[in-house]
Amino acid sequence: MNEKHIEDIITALYDMIQDARALPLGADKCILERDKVLDMLDEIIAQLPSELKQSRTIVESRNELIGQARREAETIVRQAQQKANEMVQQAEERSRELKRSANEYCEDALRRTEEAVAAAFEEIKQSRARFRAAAGAAPQQATGSRPIYDAAADED
Repeated sequence: MNEKHIEDIITALYDMIQDARALPLGADKCILERDKVLDMLDEIIAQLPSELKQSRTIVESRNELIGQARREAETIVRQAQQKANEMVQQAEERSRELKRSANEYCEDALRRTEEAVAAAFEEIKQSRARFRAAAGAAPQQATGSRPIYDAAADED
């Protein structure tokens, strides 16, 4: 017999058994060529260790590949988690910076508004004082009588 794969030898052995002549009065028994069957079994036994070795090598390679893929996946997941944490930290820092900038802007705007209101208030007080001075001096000069009563002046 020439070299065949174990599957081919087993298939040939199966066909040989299936095609064998049945014994009289024993449908489940048959006649086979002993030497031919033994040769086929010897060939299976001879090839079995190399086939098993090859299948073990394939299984080991597959297991190594799966292990390597798992390690790479874990590394990728760790890197992604680290990147996500960094992005969250950067977003939080940016948020704090924007909040600080907004607070500074509001504080500056309120300070400028307060200064403008204070300047306007001071100008109003000065205008009222000038108005009172002008209003109080004009009637006295013209008539020589008392100054005109100013109700707004009493609010000070």
